[in-house]
Amino acid sequence: MSAAAGRLSLWLLLAPFLLWMLLLVIVPHLQMLWVSLHVRETWDTSVWGLAQYQAFFSESYYWRTFMRTGVMSLLTTALTLVVAFPVAWYIARLARGRNKGLLFAACLIPFWASELVRTYGWMILLRESGLVSSWLQYLGLAAGPVEMLYNDIAVMTGLVYNGLLFMVVPLVTTLDGLDESIVEAGYDLGGSSTTVMRQVVIPWAMPGITSGCIVVFMLTLGSYLTPVLMGGKDSAWFTEQIFTQFITRFNWEQGAALGVLLLVLSSVMVWLGLRLSGQSFRRVMG
Repeated sequence: MSAAAGRLSLWLLLAPFLLWMLLLVIVPHLQMLWVSLHVRETWDTSVWGLAQYQAFFSESYYWRTFMRTGVMSLLTTALTLVVAFPVAWYIARLARGRNKGLLFAACLIPFWASELVRTYGWMILLRESGLVSSWLQYLGLAAGPVEMLYNDIAVMTGLVYNGLLFMVVPLVTTLDGLDESIVEAGYDLGGSSTTVMRQVVIPWAMPGITSGCIVVFMLTLGSYLTPVLMGGKDSAWFTEQIFTQFITRFNWEQGAALGVLLLVLSSVMVWLGLRLSGQSFRRVMG
């Protein structure tokens, strides 16, 4: 095959991905930025301006919700990592043969249903007449029905559950490649379990940890259904503000500005995560 034919084959293979990135990622975000920089004077006329961004900083509810969403997304990501790491460790290092596949499938099966169905499942469990409330009453731990929905704990429970698989998969992939002799050498040199975990296992798993945290954080930050359904009308999640501007108020300019700010926040947090972990984007995503 000639060099020209090889380059043509490469471009043909890359064409679907490049078109997807251009038409479904780059162009919509540029269009959203363009809309956010317009100020509507009448229903069919607008001028360039930064009024939408000024409204964000002048209206405390916007930036308070913005900060709250970012902080809760970070907490959710940390909790997801704490829950997922032992699961991934057991699957990658302790499970053998058929059990490894069965355990991985057990993590995967809940995600055959949509996020909406999974969220409603949690709502059925946690509602006042749900299974958890009934168990608490049966065990004598509650005198009456207990409402566990419509609070931050319920929201974070749903978000951790929805992000669990996206943390487990990169962790299993990374931990599965850890040579057992390296772990044994750490113990032979006098290291305790905590020391080996901190100085051997975690540095080895850092690409998987960083990759999982990036994916879970971005999914959590952009989540809409789980915070709204499990947090109720007082969930105060930033994506709800974007939805309100676009769909309820038909204020596309303000909604686009809030969307751009959310994109900036996610990009900055990903950059900080890579810097603090000492990882490169190519290594984490490759």
